[in-house]
Amino acid sequence: MLRSKSLTPWYPVVSSAGVSRGWWAPVLLAVYGLAFGWRALGGGPLAFDDHPGQLYRVAHALTVGLAPWRWNPGWWAGYAELQFYPPGFAYVGAALHYLTLGALGPVAIYQVLLWVTLLLPGVATYALLARVLGRPWLALPGAFVALTLSAGSRSGIEEGLRWGLVAARLGWGLLPLLALALIPWIEGRARAPRVAAVLLAAIALIHPAHWPAAIVLVLLAARHTPDPGRCAATALLLAAGTGLAAFWLVPLLSSLSMALPLAWGDASLGALAGAIGQRPLLLALAGASALVSWRAWRPDPLPRVTRWLAGFAPAMAVVIVIDRAIAHPLGLLWLPADRLFDSFLLALVLHASLALALLERRWPRVSAPVLGLAAVALAIALSAGHRPEPSLTLWPRAGANEWPTYPELAARLRLEPLWEAIRNAPSGRVLFVRSGVPLDQAADWRRPHTHVTALAPIYSGREILNGTFTHPSPIAGLVYTGSSAPEPIRMLVEQRDGVTLFGRPLEHLNAREFEPLAERLRISMVVAHEEDEGRLGFLTDNPAFSPPEPIGPFRLFRSREPRPTPLPAGAQRWTLTLTRPSAGWAPAAVAWSPRWQAQHGGATLALRRDELGLLEVRAPGGLAALVTLMHRPGAWEWLGTLLSVASVIALLLPPWPRIER
Repeated sequence: MLRSKSLTPWYPVVSSAGVSRGWWAPVLLAVYGLAFGWRALGGGPLAFDDHPGQLYRVAHALTVGLAPWRWNPGWWAGYAELQFYPPGFAYVGAALHYLTLGALGPVAIYQVLLWVTLLLPGVATYALLARVLGRPWLALPGAFVALTLSAGSRSGIEEGLRWGLVAARLGWGLLPLLALALIPWIEGRARAPRVAAVLLAAIALIHPAHWPAAIVLVLLAARHTPDPGRCAATALLLAAGTGLAAFWLVPLLSSLSMALPLAWGDASLGALAGAIGQRPLLLALAGASALVSWRAWRPDPLPRVTRWLAGFAPAMAVVIVIDRAIAHPLGLLWLPADRLFDSFLLALVLHASLALALLERRWPRVSAPVLGLAAVALAIALSAGHRPEPSLTLWPRAGANEWPTYPELAARLRLEPLWEAIRNAPSGRVLFVRSGVPLDQAADWRRPHTHVTALAPIYSGREILNGTFTHPSPIAGLVYTGSSAPEPIRMLVEQRDGVTLFGRPLEHLNAREFEPLAERLRISMVVAHEEDEGRLGFLTDNPAFSPPEPIGPFRLFRSREPRPTPLPAGAQRWTLTLTRPSAGWAPAAVAWSPRWQAQHGGATLALRRDELGLLEVRAPGGLAALVTLMHRPGAWEWLGTLLSVASVIALLLPPWPRIER
């Protein structure tokens, strides 16, 4: 019997011979991905740009603890590091540590995470497309583009892997897995999958910029599933996914005044449109996406799964417009449109793969391997020639400054003598004049650099100010701009390196202005770069600091007197000796947090935030007083934890019932 046109399959029926030949597609993808990874990551842990700071966070999870509100004194006079930066990447590292019974240390764990971060977008995209299209060779081009995409994307190879924005890329790679988990529900063969709630929470914890895309996928799935109880199932799915992440989200939302929004990117719709218009590859993806969207609205029906996936890119475009047109004018800067753009690019890649299936249906005589390999070749051709960041990063570029590892930079920059000198400095904090170390002599702030000094607390045991990448801490804002007020940071810290410090031009900062700040921040050593010589009058004319000591490209200035910070006295406890002759407000030499508690002789002391963003204690009368500082979770932390525990219990209960109409 002849089938009507409306019932013809979405893709040609695959023969057993076609299935066997199709195994070559994932094999080629795997061989290429592993070869790329060996070239880029085989030499050891990367130390280019932000990588050292990401390694620091993995070490934080293993040493300070997993609770996101735990205080880490290492950076910026202390900060609840994993509360104000998505903790998911560090949690994955901690899971590897515990699963291997401690056999893997932070450096080895970070190396494993880099491999996962590199390969996950390509592997997950291939798995999704192979499931939707049923054609391994048609899944290959989309997976190849997802694996190698750069194009200015925070989740791409250049920024998401080489630069060290690893959390963005790892969360991006989870989106196809979430889509894959939703397919049985859309097809009507299963209830709403609980694993989707776990993936929703994981995406929120690893990188919240991809969370709107995850919610869009769930809502679109609910629209296309035949499940009669889809509204209740969708509500439960979203509630469970949000609840699992509530232990982090609830305290974060309650404490946003303690973090400065990072708003340095150009998130205008014109800039985003220009990012597509300037790149032939992205233009081709957008054209293919438009074709698929048009085809999805035609009367000739497509399978539910195809129509669901075909709505992803248009829905993300609407989300980006809403974010820019409504959220941005209201001052909601925490999820800027340029961060949402990564998910839109992934949607374009998926749409272009659906377009390949349309072409195969149109030209059935063209074999799938030929069509798939031709699409890969076309993507490579369209990506050529764009600088400074290519549309596709096809192979790690050679050069000492492209993919440097920590051992290479340690020898080149003489890091071991630097750590030793910092370790032997007078008690107090170390101020780095720059956030990073340049790796060449170019004048442009975009030149290759490393924030390897972010590892000073690990390798020297000393607390630091600056020496790391742009950060939301109020004390970071003080060092960048001269103010700890919760204003958006609109300029990358790399643009300030060698130019300003505490909001003042470096050459105009004098000892009279610097010394009160150094005293209150307990700065006992300052580390400058050789390029800053001649503009360090606040140190060279300052009798409180000794002449510079050269170590590699660094210039070290030691204070003549110690400036001690509170001493550790147990888990989340520190002791501070106050030496005031009478009662009054005394500096505690740590950054302020509403979770601080202070005790003396069994009595609780009053606390307040000073104008610099530091903690002050109402000191008891007397010549000396030993004060115990404790950083403790409050009501919001316990509420978020309770919601997460309730969500875990809900997911472990018997299957959610189908709710009939």
